[in-house]
Amino acid sequence: MTLTLYNTLTRAKAPFQPIDASNVRMYVCGPTVYDFVHIGNGRPVIVFDTLFRLLRHLYGAGHVTYARNITDVDDKINARAARDYPGLALNDAIARLTEETTRQYQADCAGLGALEPTIEPRATAHLPEMARLCEQLVAKGHAYVAEGHVLFDVASMADYGGLSGRPLDEMEAGARVEVAPYKKGPMDFVLWKPSKPGEPAWPSPCGIATPGRPGWHIECSAMAGKHLGDTFDIHGGGVDLVFPHHENEVAQSRCAHGTPGMANVWMHNGFLQVEGEKMSKSLGNFITINELIASDKFGGQRWPGKVCRMAMLGTQYRSPIDWTVERLAQSRATLMEFADICHGVTASVPDPEFLAALCDDLNTPSALSILHGIAKSAKRGNREAAGALKASLQLMGLYDNETRAEMAAGQPQVTVDAVHVEALIAARLAARKAKDYKEGDRLRDELTALGIMIKDAKDAATGEFVTTWEVRS
Repeated sequence: MTLTLYNTLTRAKAPFQPIDASNVRMYVCGPTVYDFVHIGNGRPVIVFDTLFRLLRHLYGAGHVTYARNITDVDDKINARAARDYPGLALNDAIARLTEETTRQYQADCAGLGALEPTIEPRATAHLPEMARLCEQLVAKGHAYVAEGHVLFDVASMADYGGLSGRPLDEMEAGARVEVAPYKKGPMDFVLWKPSKPGEPAWPSPCGIATPGRPGWHIECSAMAGKHLGDTFDIHGGGVDLVFPHHENEVAQSRCAHGTPGMANVWMHNGFLQVEGEKMSKSLGNFITINELIASDKFGGQRWPGKVCRMAMLGTQYRSPIDWTVERLAQSRATLMEFADICHGVTASVPDPEFLAALCDDLNTPSALSILHGIAKSAKRGNREAAGALKASLQLMGLYDNETRAEMAAGQPQVTVDAVHVEALIAARLAARKAKDYKEGDRLRDELTALGIMIKDAKDAATGEFVTTWEVRS
């Protein structure tokens, strides 16, 4: 089965051809560890975990290397550590903060049903690699030293801007008027900078006497290069990272190693908003993964990690997604239905049509739609369909031995408006009679989200299609 992926670099979808099928390599930008991560940060976790699972299925679990980094050196980390641990020396406070926050992040990822990446490199463990990159770039004329900084010389790279599709002259015109006086060009960016008094500091490269610390972009180039090689298969992250972070990664890596590319395929997931608005603390709609799973902050209830995962996968990864209580409620109801079908069933192999949808640039909405059809067949007693449903859900990270209990735990008490339910059922019957099956399915899903189990049958006396219902226990 051929996997096709959309490549941000080429603006096209194409069959995926690994450099080495015995070691498919993927790098995804991870968090800066200073606080709980929000649900927007959870999207790349879920998206690229799904791709990791699919690659393991296609190439074998032992033939895929997935690296997701931890950034543990940053101004925000310094400020948070000083605030939260005032009795500790800054370096000790930073160590404690980053250790605790990394554990929190890993727990959140596990809560979302994500597998552990093969490698989880930390920035502070790769300072020598970053220093060497700086020295390589200076030696090759792609970087320069100025006032204790090492800066990348953007003008030295003729095709800078290829990933984001931004011409250099337009970027320069849009750059801020006030440019640091030690920069040769307005778009030049920091590879290494001097540390301020009291900040973490390491020996600087390129003959700089004062200790310093790396810039943001150099970290990922160093970590990806060490663990995946100068050129690897897939680089992923959120669409907000395309420029400048990923653009600068490409520039550093290509110019340092003399390669035509850094990663062959660049993948980016779309933005997330909450109930129709951009997520922000000022609007009061900032929600963390931990709050979704472990508190009742969003919608007055806790949402199991697999429900969050299901809700996320209901939208194709490149499209924007609106995070709503209704979306989560529908996902919970669907997973409860699927879990009931899969209970006590032996998993077989993932459904081929389902697999084909996933292999079409991770078309998870289409894959889930196919699973709905398989579930219908399984409910009619088709054990083969039930086994395929279970295996398919396992591949997507949506089913394990705990799923059924997780869906039931914390399920809110259902309050039924019988008149409303009967109206929805009547509308569904009318839609089916008019052969508007899409509307019929939508109404069925609405009933499921309300906690209503429906059963369709033909009246033996009249031959008419009838529906009975009950509240899910």
